[in-house]
Amino acid sequence: MRILIFGADGQLGWELRRLALPLGEVTALDVGELDLCDRAALAERIQAVHPGVILNAAAYTAVDRAEAEPELARQVNALAPAVMADSARRLKAVLVHFSTDFVFDGRKGAPYREDDTPNPLSVYGQTKLEGEQAVLAAGGAALVLRTSWLYSLRGAGFVSRMLALSRQQESLRAVTDQVGSPTWARLLAQVTVLALAGAAPDPYASLLEKSGIYHAAGGGCASRYEWAQAILAADPHRAEQVCRHLEPALSTEFPAPAARPAFSALDCSRFETTFNLRLPPWQETLPLAWT
Repeated sequence: MRILIFGADGQLGWELRRLALPLGEVTALDVGELDLCDRAALAERIQAVHPGVILNAAAYTAVDRAEAEPELARQVNALAPAVMADSARRLKAVLVHFSTDFVFDGRKGAPYREDDTPNPLSVYGQTKLEGEQAVLAAGGAALVLRTSWLYSLRGAGFVSRMLALSRQQESLRAVTDQVGSPTWARLLAQVTVLALAGAAPDPYASLLEKSGIYHAAGGGCASRYEWAQAILAADPHRAEQVCRHLEPALSTEFPAPAARPAFSALDCSRFETTFNLRLPPWQETLPLAWT
């Protein structure tokens, strides 16, 4: 199976390109190698690689900056996936497109299921929703995997930021009124690759009937405050921490251009049942991030 990965240097893409190698030949591209805003060049590159599987881990993820750059966010999050989906259908290739819990407004107060109505609060969430819709409208074998609070020790995400601040400040604050499902990037990559492996030897035919939206995130949920507590406790180098106090706070104390959903945990039972894969509680996978 020939696999084409977009967003290869991101948290998820980096894991995918390593874990997908046993499945076949992997071509991994990142922003420096292809401009996703150039839709003609994107279609040409897909045609040249002629993949059997496309994994789209690329996204415009600067949630606050997207409020000032809506067209750029739309180009990357919606229009580029539309080209990928159309190209995949023409080639009879499987497209796995990764999306986000930010398509929801967070007002449900319980983990979201795939059939819950999206209502994004931000440009980022809206453009990711448009990307989902474009992928599914194209037809073909397409899996849209929504995840929540993706993290790894690569890059500048919440986990890396908390660890860095814990070595600089004696007191830290984290909000209690934002709740999600922390998801280790390697876990998401692992279940994605296992789902594809289970579809061999003909992934397109096997996954065509399973096309649609699935939630794939760490099991359970946590507030940012609870997650921060767990991060500091799991740190294998706690002796380096100078932080002595982690204090609860509210989102209103950290004003930002983009609104965040208050409760965006995801119910992943459909994915687990369909692909016979277990997504363990987020508490189990967090300590593995240092491995």
